[in-house]
Amino acid sequence: MEKVRCLLVCVMMLMAVASQAETELRSGFIDVEGGPLWYEIANGDAGSGDAVPLVTLHGGPGGTSCGLQLLYPLSDERPVIRYDQLGTGRSGRPRDASLWNRDRFVEALHTLRRELGLERMHLQGHSWGGALAAYYVLEKGTEGIVSLTLSSPLISTPLWIRDANALRATLDAEVQAVLDKHEAEGTTDHPDYAEATEVFYAAFVRRGETKEEVDCPGAPWNSVIYNQMWGPTEFYATGSLQDFDLTSRLGTIDVPTLFVTGEFDEARPATVKGFADAVPGARFEVIPGVGHSSISREPALYRDLLRSFMREAEEAR
Repeated sequence: MEKVRCLLVCVMMLMAVASQAETELRSGFIDVEGGPLWYEIANGDAGSGDAVPLVTLHGGPGGTSCGLQLLYPLSDERPVIRYDQLGTGRSGRPRDASLWNRDRFVEALHTLRRELGLERMHLQGHSWGGALAAYYVLEKGTEGIVSLTLSSPLISTPLWIRDANALRATLDAEVQAVLDKHEAEGTTDHPDYAEATEVFYAAFVRRGETKEEVDCPGAPWNSVIYNQMWGPTEFYATGSLQDFDLTSRLGTIDVPTLFVTGEFDEARPATVKGFADAVPGARFEVIPGVGHSSISREPALYRDLLRSFMREAEEAR
């Protein structure tokens, strides 16, 4: 049985590679405040012409768009655009710490949209990318936004930390004690803290079998941005996003919106459903058996959800 399972996984990965091989990729740089922004556009057989493109936003802050290549199979219907946010991946890496703030990230996305001529687009973001997507439409409006997908999103830091504390409370007492000790002493760079952190990540971030993988050599993430804006770990916020909270504004989003989260996600289903309930007409979906890394753990299911939702949004408009 194990050999059959391994064979099926290998076949699925080969199919994904073959699909990407048939996809035309075009990349380049756009100048934004602070430096050059790297982007890539995937076009499949039908991913051009009048099709409404999908713009996808990666997590972090300070992560990269590498894993979002798993959404490229959607380019058989429309262009799929990913980009590395300034300071990470293949984009420029300025050392001006003042650039790492939420409003400048919104402006960079707005510049990308203008330079690529994206008068209409679907917008999807995962984790911090979901925060950026939601904040973008709240700050810039929904004109030309055909649909909005908020995937395991950070909508409210206070609620995120409330949920993180609830999840931490389910860990072994020894693990909790190590986390509490090093956070109190300011020694979150200690190896014991890192080891305890991995226990949380295994349960609520990386949970589930990785079914498809991609690689982006030479395009690393940037921990400086992550630490400045968020903090040392997913469940311990000490950065500039400590006061981030969009909950009171969700009711003003007037575009078809999909909220997605994993069954065991650190972005807890009950909380994300509450966000969805606050957005008029929003749709809510839970991907079973996975944590926060839903795109790589259930890529086919994730793509199917996104594909059908974008189609429905276009038909509705």
